[in-house]
Amino acid sequence: MILGTRGSPLALGQSGWVRHRLIAAAPGLVVEMKVIRTTGDAQQAAPPDAPSEGTGAAVSDKGIFVKEIEEALRDSRIDVAVHSLKDLPVDQPEGLVIASIPVREDPRDVLVTRAGLRFEDLPRGARLGTGSPRRAAQLLHARPDLIVLPVRGNVDTRVRKMKDGLFDAVILAAAGLSRLGLLRDGALEGAAAVAIPEEICLPAVGQGALALEARAGDVATIGVAEAIGDARSAAEVAAERAFLAGLGGGCRVPVAALARAEGGRLRLRGRVASPGGETFVDVEAQGPLEEARELGARLAEEAMGRGADRLLAGLSA
Repeated sequence: MILGTRGSPLALGQSGWVRHRLIAAAPGLVVEMKVIRTTGDAQQAAPPDAPSEGTGAAVSDKGIFVKEIEEALRDSRIDVAVHSLKDLPVDQPEGLVIASIPVREDPRDVLVTRAGLRFEDLPRGARLGTGSPRRAAQLLHARPDLIVLPVRGNVDTRVRKMKDGLFDAVILAAAGLSRLGLLRDGALEGAAAVAIPEEICLPAVGQGALALEARAGDVATIGVAEAIGDARSAAEVAAERAFLAGLGGGCRVPVAALARAEGGRLRLRGRVASPGGETFVDVEAQGPLEEARELGARLAEEAMGRGADRLLAGLSA
């Protein structure tokens, strides 16, 4: 079996984690990894003022970290694509399926500073580095005194820029730091990460989860991938993705959602914000685990009725 992956340290770490679990689930299986460079990787490596490629897409556009990997999957150059689920558009390409969702990591965002400050303790006017409109909107809503600045690059690059004094803090995903082993004591070497409360900053849809994508007709491969799937994690992200799909939004739009499986039920919280964080639409609902998609769709409809439609229309205008 050949796994297709991006070449960043985080992507390679995630794919290596998947590889080990596939081998454990199917003893004797030989699993190789094939690195594929994506449009998103090229744009992250470009200078900050460089023009975007292709149609003018920004780094935050949905799909730019998966397109080339999915093409390799269709062409049978790989058997399984390993994605960070938050990079995967909600519209599944014809002929490809999400074969499984392994157990999810911590979905929260973290604040990385030299002194290990909490978000609430940042000094007035602190410079925050993030490339995410979702994070920027929510953090400015909580602290309009802060200065949010764009940042590119992988985890190591962003942390180094903070240490070099370009930012007072950078915002990263807890899952990425965990998978890179950077949440252990001293692993960040002169910096520390502190989780941002979910009430302040809800994560991106699917954050902390991986998706194993395969060809729809490849029954054998799908069967092996399913062996390392986690039903609770799959239900959580299904609800979140249904919420996003119901809004018609993508990564450019400040949309956040988090589902938590509690027993046989799901609690889903969703948020739509204006880019500057001046206006929020917050919604919440609960429902049976097996009705995850229906729950997400209903919550999106409620959010639209409470003003999210106007916010989204303004963003796309």
